[in-house]
Amino acid sequence: MQEDFLHYLWKHKKFQTHALQTASMQPILLSAVGEHNLNSGPDFFNAKLQIGEQLWAGNVEIHIKSSDWYVHNHETDPNYDNVILHVVWEHDTEIFRKDNTVIPTLELKHYVSETAVTAYKSLFNGAQQWINCEKNLGSVDSFITTNWLERLYMERLERKADVIAQSLAQNKNNWEAVLFTLLCKNFGLKVNGDAFYSLANAIDFAVFRKQQSKALSMEALLFGQGQLLEIDCQDPYFLSLKKEYGFLKQKFSLQAQAGVPMQFFRLRPPNFPTIRLSQLAQVYFVNQNVFSKVIEAKTLNDYYKLFSVETSEYWKSHYTFNKESNPLKKKVTKAFVDLLLINTIIPLKFSYSKYKGQAIEEELLSLIAAISAEKNSVVTKFRGLKLDAKSALESQAVLQLKSEYCDKNRCLQCAVGNTLLNASI
Repeated sequence: MQEDFLHYLWKHKKFQTHALQTASMQPILLSAVGEHNLNSGPDFFNAKLQIGEQLWAGNVEIHIKSSDWYVHNHETDPNYDNVILHVVWEHDTEIFRKDNTVIPTLELKHYVSETAVTAYKSLFNGAQQWINCEKNLGSVDSFITTNWLERLYMERLERKADVIAQSLAQNKNNWEAVLFTLLCKNFGLKVNGDAFYSLANAIDFAVFRKQQSKALSMEALLFGQGQLLEIDCQDPYFLSLKKEYGFLKQKFSLQAQAGVPMQFFRLRPPNFPTIRLSQLAQVYFVNQNVFSKVIEAKTLNDYYKLFSVETSEYWKSHYTFNKESNPLKKKVTKAFVDLLLINTIIPLKFSYSKYKGQAIEEELLSLIAAISAEKNSVVTKFRGLKLDAKSALESQAVLQLKSEYCDKNRCLQCAVGNTLLNASI
């Protein structure tokens, strides 16, 4: 038995609500269960009920056992002074207010059907399964899952916005610097994301922006601070980069370099850090006002055009220094831009709109819904369970569902879990 289940029972009145009595045999008339509080403090605010002849309006606290009140030290916390009813599964001790009056207790197990308890146990009896509800997930109405996935996506977007807010504070409210940091991290993809993020933090964006009219200087700054120029190479282009980096390092008193080394192993050559850094430099070389253009863009085609860049000339015939390859244009693909939109652009625009007090959620939802679903093991597994993500909105949503609900057994906070449980009671 978990407290979450008791929260569910109370919130949805999944118990016999007539003839309720406190542990001291006083009748309880329940008018309103209150507002579920997901933060610190009592579990439900502003409940309304009558105990005996007394009308009460206040908070409700829920525990498995009455004695949990003392286990959680509520007797010393003033946030619990306004608790009017203690709802428990098992009443094992009296709980007192500061004035030594007893806080009324409702022992819920006497009013809950065995069917509800069995349904609850059945839902969580999937220890050997990928998710608890995998046998029944496909039976949930698509209207419920579609709406739930949209809510999950917004929840995921809010979480990303919190991370961006931290970055904004670190960059002293400089949105252009925040965008550079996010773009840099995502150009590194999964393997080099941390290394590219470390690189972004090792470069003062004001210094980087001053080099925007010179592609060589931007590459020199990125490669140098990324510690990719610390090899023995006599290639003329390499020597030009190293010379330019030495000049920039002295001019701007550059000190710390990226602390996380960049990886080439097990990467497809188009994703080598050398290629991605050159493409990133070209984004800023071709577009002098990247942040403004990102904010102004509306459609997928706008973004594909904005990020339609190639590497500099040298990298068309190289993937690494010292080793020449067959000439090939190495252009940022639409699939890569989709990843930038999912992981950088849309979260940034969402955060910026909140910062400016603007409402562009519908625009962003339309944009993410126009992008094809991501391909990964979680999306594939849900598809096999008949929850098929057809767009990036839904693929992001199922990632949120798996990590924040399924993996944490938060079935009772999930629309799918609630639906399955309700159908069984």
